[in-house]
Amino acid sequence: MSYDVPIIEGEAEITFGGGAGAFPLWEVFVRASRGLNHVHVGSVHAADADAAMQSARDVYTRRNEGVSVWVVPSAQIHASDPHQKDAWFDGDHPYRHPTFYDIPDEVGHM
Repeated sequence: MSYDVPIIEGEAEITFGGGAGAFPLWEVFVRASRGLNHVHVGSVHAADADAAMQSARDVYTRRNEGVSVWVVPSAQIHASDPHQKDAWFDGDHPYRHPTFYDIPDEVGHM
């Protein structure tokens, strides 16, 4: 089950360049170095993917902080509902973490 990420209050009223509509919001993900995951670093408004990439590069990697940038239209992101308790994130499984088992001294470092 997924739901659309809600629009922040006032977000729809933002316009750039005096046009009739607002530029879409793009989410920016940057990978700091090879072998690491992309991390969400922020958002930019841009007319298209190329402009979003340029803006993301200028804003979030101007000091060579990353080796890779992803931009994704915010409207295309679907996420699980953080208010709905479901089986995906049922964290009540203490047996999965062996913090309460006694380890014999003969075992040594485990």
